Amino acid sequence: MSGLSWWLSFAVLQLLQMLGLSASLVMLPGNWLMVLALAGWVWLSGGVSGPGWWAVCAAGVLAVLGEVLETVLGSAAASRRGATRRAMLLSLLLSMVGSLVGSVLVPIPFVGGVIGAILGAAGGAFAGAWLGEAWAGTEPEQRAQIGAAAMKGRLIGMAAKLAVGLVIFCLQAVLFVF
Repeated sequence: MSGLSWWLSFAVLQLLQMLGLSASLVMLPGNWLMVLALAGWVWLSGGVSGPGWWAVCAAGVLAVLGEVLETVLGSAAASRRGATRRAMLLSLLLSMVGSLVGSVLVPIPFVGGVIGAILGAAGGAFAGAWLGEAWAGTEPEQRAQIGAAAMKGRLIGMAAKLAVGLVIFCLQAVLFVF
């Protein structure tokens, strides 16, 4: 790979890594995009320059960890409050929808999509849990508590997944230096 094509490929990889981090904020599989981009780099470069296949495997393990943390933490708080499975499933589904809708509704350039996605996911998690509990006939006060717990859990789960994405990003970046 010539010097110019290496730098161009490196820039594309870093853009894909940042896109992956951004995608994680709107509950898309951004960490997996980061793993695939890294695997593409290793495959195209032949593992000669920068990270190798072991880094792709490590990033894959981290991506699995991020998904597990997001799912478990997103449901754990609501489950501790006595949420039904229906409420937890609706909370997950509506938080995804809320995140996507919120990402396009907040009209602030660049940060508006992120803010909207986070608020949409939190609101969707609350609404889904509340609706699920209403469907099950739960008392209104307990519905609100379960909805608030689902919202808090979703935010903590998103933060954990994003933190794992940052670790993947730092791992691949550091491996280009050392």
